[in-house]
Amino acid sequence: MNSLVKKIEELKKRRKAVILAHNYQRGEIQDIADFIGDSLGLSQQAAKTRAEVIVFCGVHFMAETAAILCPDKTVLMPDVHAGCPMANMITAEALRKKKEELPHSTVVCYVNTTAAVKAESDICCTSSNAQNVVSSIPKEEEIIFVPDKSLGHYVSSKIGRKMHLWPGYCPTHHRILAQDIEKRKEEWPRAKVVVHPECTPDVIALADHVASTTGIARYARESEALEIIVGTENGIIHRLQKESPGKTFIPATPQALCPNMKKNTLEKVLWCLEDMETEITVPKDISEKARLAIDRMMELSEPKTALKV
Repeated sequence: MNSLVKKIEELKKRRKAVILAHNYQRGEIQDIADFIGDSLGLSQQAAKTRAEVIVFCGVHFMAETAAILCPDKTVLMPDVHAGCPMANMITAEALRKKKEELPHSTVVCYVNTTAAVKAESDICCTSSNAQNVVSSIPKEEEIIFVPDKSLGHYVSSKIGRKMHLWPGYCPTHHRILAQDIEKRKEEWPRAKVVVHPECTPDVIALADHVASTTGIARYARESEALEIIVGTENGIIHRLQKESPGKTFIPATPQALCPNMKKNTLEKVLWCLEDMETEITVPKDISEKARLAIDRMMELSEPKTALKV
């Protein structure tokens, strides 16, 4: 254990803290985390612990979700500038205007949004439960799906339900092109292809399996394939390789990197614990409304779990 990691471990104990790392974080961050997983699963897992402090190594909306689900804990971000471009493609004000245009619609909000947008929504969803959430809404009701048009299109095509799709998208997943998948399949003809539903429809059409980050990790562990082409942010390869060292994981493209996910470093985690900064809070009125949208989703879904390490 190097001195930096040792200092983090000592401070973590002193602060009664738990470190959460999203699947897209740097390998060195994943290695020091108490839990690794997707944004909602991590927050749920942290809520079950006795920790007083949560250090969330992810992007801003994830830390907000943790603050909503863990109101009795202090939520810190090592780098408060780690934002999500897709989450920034919609604002609460813009969503209110769309709701005025379609007053009888139900708003389904992807968890990859700010707390303020969740507060304006009727129900949240994740990439793994989006189909169930949308299917639970009476067919006679119109649906506004925000903010990811790719996930919305995927759900719409799977269950045959038309929706009003917000024109947001994940820049990282949209860097994965169909020709990238085709090229990798030529290079690795025996490989299976697993991709995230935030990818574009033409990429999804080439996949053997489509899943959330948690689903991708499960598929990688359980698949009999020894070679797997992975169509999501490349940070997840670190986890996949650790869990299945006998398999080969091939990134769909080296371009699938989220610069915001890579803002967190060991040094920043240490400084975060030393200075107890930066704390993420959500105003009570927004938090309560956002929590309702999350709770409605959870009533339809089995709780997600994160990988305990």
